Amino acid sequence: MTGVDSTVMGVFLVGLFFMLMYFAWRMFEFRYVIRYKRPLYVHVPFLLKSLNKKQRSILRNKFSFYKKLYPKQQRFFEHRVASFISDKDFIGRDGVEVTEEMKVLISATAVMLTFGFRDFYIGLIDKIFIYPEAFYSKMNDSYHKGEFNPKLQALVLSWKDFEAGYEIQNDNLNLGIHEFAHAIHLNSYKEGDVSSAIFSDSFKELIDLLSKDEELRKSLVESEYFRNYAYTNQFEFIAVIIETFIETPQEFKSLFPEIYAKTKQMLNFHFAGY
Repeated sequence: MTGVDSTVMGVFLVGLFFMLMYFAWRMFEFRYVIRYKRPLYVHVPFLLKSLNKKQRSILRNKFSFYKKLYPKQQRFFEHRVASFISDKDFIGRDGVEVTEEMKVLISATAVMLTFGFRDFYIGLIDKIFIYPEAFYSKMNDSYHKGEFNPKLQALVLSWKDFEAGYEIQNDNLNLGIHEFAHAIHLNSYKEGDVSSAIFSDSFKELIDLLSKDEELRKSLVESEYFRNYAYTNQFEFIAVIIETFIETPQEFKSLFPEIYAKTKQMLNFHFAGY
């Protein structure tokens, strides 16, 4: 065997070794996920991006969820907000000038919902359009406060209504959470990452639970805890229960512990008192 042949064989064996290690790791994590219904790890503690002073001030003063996190978690949260801002195009419409506050608070909403995910970028979103208030939508020829268009990879928000969603934090109405929940739901069918698999599988488990338990379905409707819009279809149902999970978790857990547990599992939400 010549020197060249030995080098080629060495490269082949090294490549084969790393490939086998990769598949072994994937198999190990797959078994872990099956058993515990959560990723083996979520955050990577290196190469963390930072927010500038103004952005960090906005996050600290205007996003209450961030303040509930431990300092180490806050550092990961800041990294994800900075990364999300860099990854998306924020575009103003009807005279809106996109501000740092808009970028930070909208991104923080997405990061909050995916904070238990390993992949938090929501790949189906490329652009975020911001209108001053409710806008006319060609999707169904009516005025909307927000919408998600997967074909255009666009999330569209009324800034007035986005802000209103955070003014009262226990009314289970939050436009940003609702629209990002739609995007996360659809993205879970497209992506092959472990967090998307957990999300979609947990949602199937929730639907199976509700389809088999007539008394639970009846009590859901009679309680009026979830607004009627939740029963429009499965997409609206999941968006409404995620809004409710974020805004009134203790009441949710008390009233419907099984549904709460499935929602928590769906989002891998093991922090901030949830």
